Amino acid sequence: MLYIVSTPIGNLKDISFRAVETLQNVDLIAAEDTRHTKILCQHYKIETPLTSYFEHNKIKKGEYLIKLLKEGKDIALVSDAGTPGISDPGYRLISMAKENDVVVTVVPGATALIAALNLSGLPTDKFIFEGFLPVKEHARKKLLEQLKEEKRTIIFYESPHRLIKSLIDIRDVLNDPVIVCVREITKKFEEVQQKKTSVLIADYETKSPKGEFVLVMNLKEND
Repeated sequence: MLYIVSTPIGNLKDISFRAVETLQNVDLIAAEDTRHTKILCQHYKIETPLTSYFEHNKIKKGEYLIKLLKEGKDIALVSDAGTPGISDPGYRLISMAKENDVVVTVVPGATALIAALNLSGLPTDKFIFEGFLPVKEHARKKLLEQLKEEKRTIIFYESPHRLIKSLIDIRDVLNDPVIVCVREITKKFEEVQQKKTSVLIADYETKSPKGEFVLVMNLKEND
């Protein structure tokens, strides 16, 4: 069986009893970054072997993992943080497992996009998740243009080194909307700012952005 196991997005205490039990009992843990997952395993005294499964080895390693699963091994799929398959290559292994008639189950838990949506105070009844904005400026602006008439709450992930560029494009294309900018969720320096995009740009041009970011906005609320 392939277990999709959610892990903490920051605070190591944010993991279910079932997730720990599953990680202890499977034959192998497929991790996005074994060094990162090793910290979690050491904290909970999980001695299960680890193997890497990430963007650049997803095909070759995926085939190897499917072979093990078809031989009767139990494997847990984890990402660096949160729920596997969301903005990481985990979904490819899940798809391969289904194509090969491998039983798949989920051990649910933390997800940064839902935590940020909760913290935002914006409408939660309807929302869309766009993952990471495109790296290239032209593609990024094209996507933002397509969202101009979006009525649902919009959620993006963003890395610190691309944050300012993305905020500038959001300001220019979407008419400087108010954004809830959530950083380092559940960690010591968790921060939630709700400001106009131009104000956030000025803030982060003065103080370099650090940590992982989730951007939440509702363009209808800005009307």
